[in-house]
Amino acid sequence: MEILQGENKFYVGNAASPDAEITFQHSGDAIVIDHTFTDPKLRGQGVAKALVERAVQYARDNNLKVTPLCSYARVVMERDPATQSLIK
Repeated sequence: MEILQGENKFYVGNAASPDAEITFQHSGDAIVIDHTFTDPKLRGQGVAKALVERAVQYARDNNLKVTPLCSYARVVMERDPATQSLIK
């Protein structure tokens, strides 16, 4: 599975109509994750978690914190001790 980067998002599939995506906005010293979507045909395969991990890596690479407004992203980050310190 290839995770691609678009403008304020990471996605799988076609940019115009992705099979899965995570979207975010920049806000000061953080990115705000506001949406995660996975098409039903990909659910249960770890795609959404991989998208959260990719967004977290983007934040790390850019010395940013993460505000996970998306409930799924929040749960993933709160459960992983390695990402808890990035939550703003």
